[in-house]
Amino acid sequence: MTTALPPARPWRLWLVWSVGVAAYVLSVTNRTSLSAVGVDAAVRFDADASTLSLFAVIQLFVYGAMQIPVGLLLDRFGARPMITMGMFLMAVGQLVMAFAPDVGTAILARMLVGAGDAAIFPSVLRVVAVWFPERQAPFLVQLTGIVGQGGQLLAILPMAALLHATTWSVAFGGLAGLGVLFTVLTFAVIRNRPPDRDADVSVDTETGAIRVVTSAADLREGIRESWAHPATRLAFWSHFTTPFSGTAFILLWGFPFLTVGEGLSAAMASLLFSVYVVSGMVVGPAIGVLSSRHPMRRSRMLVLPVIGIQAVAWLAVILWPGQAPLWLLFVLAFALSTGGPASMIGFDHARTFNPSHRLSTATGIVNVGGFLAALLAILFIGIAMDAQGAGTPDTYSLDAFRMAFLTQVPLWALGAAFITWERRRTRVHIGLDEPRSRRRDRRLR
Repeated sequence: MTTALPPARPWRLWLVWSVGVAAYVLSVTNRTSLSAVGVDAAVRFDADASTLSLFAVIQLFVYGAMQIPVGLLLDRFGARPMITMGMFLMAVGQLVMAFAPDVGTAILARMLVGAGDAAIFPSVLRVVAVWFPERQAPFLVQLTGIVGQGGQLLAILPMAALLHATTWSVAFGGLAGLGVLFTVLTFAVIRNRPPDRDADVSVDTETGAIRVVTSAADLREGIRESWAHPATRLAFWSHFTTPFSGTAFILLWGFPFLTVGEGLSAAMASLLFSVYVVSGMVVGPAIGVLSSRHPMRRSRMLVLPVIGIQAVAWLAVILWPGQAPLWLLFVLAFALSTGGPASMIGFDHARTFNPSHRLSTATGIVNVGGFLAALLAILFIGIAMDAQGAGTPDTYSLDAFRMAFLTQVPLWALGAAFITWERRRTRVHIGLDEPRSRRRDRRLR
């Protein structure tokens, strides 16, 4: 899909984009706000490991379930109301979390956070598509993702420091206050389209053809047609398999594992989290360049090796006798950081092989994959901890964490198998390879 040449002044373009990106940074902070305070949450709500997992699992489930509805609402109402509503829902969710008296109320709070978070990133991408010319859009999409991940640093360092310096209600109430501020700011600054446009349009810079930006009218048909293409399934499984381990680590289980299991100080665990975030920012552009230069070798060159790197790093940490050395934990943080950038290759697959009229539907399907795998990983780890009698912070142990993290292996194996299978079917579908039956017949002849 090509993008519009906006008739707005440059300062206004960058103001709209900057506010949108700042909102995305805050949404990532809200998403990962339990990452460094998971132990505090377990103590506050007297929650075992499975119950603690539900906070993240239900949040991710709501996020994933909202992807396609958010796309349809974006087509209908535009980016401004969607970002505003998303920020408002997250503010309400964090306010509920600040004063939640029990587990049920806390889970409701995370559901509100997940619903609001689901609206932000697709809306900011739509702002880029509608306001900026085609030659700038790819760079800005990459930059938006990289800057947005800085929100994880805010959740790791200031959030934990504020909570330990004050109280639970003050820390999460502060996030709610920021959400209210950005609700007002995004409504005041962001607009659906540049001035003198009466619809969200795209302009082909080579032919000058203009068309309205919409998705397929029939949702069921769009989903069926998108899933029928093997490249969409390849994209889904690529996004399913690459980021889930890092998401489970950064969202909930990494901090307890590092501090209680590996015996690191909170400051050192925060440093490892920072390495994870910064490494992802550095690796992302490199993976993006390789993906664009080698579109027919993305799975073998990038996706499958990234899965292998993560699995080997985790197995090395798990099998190490005693507590793992610090250098190996840094290797693990770097290995996990490659998952997020590699997962973006799924969107490259969807964009390359799906026609523009169903691209948003295919993108929504792909985005569900990563969050489905993440919620399964978080849930499996929690269940495995409980099954070993290590369900509370007082009973956490290194051996229990090791066994629990092994539950990631079946997810990697399942995803890698489907990636290999769907890659083969995609290459046959687009004519790069022949069906196996034809090769067998040719050998017989």
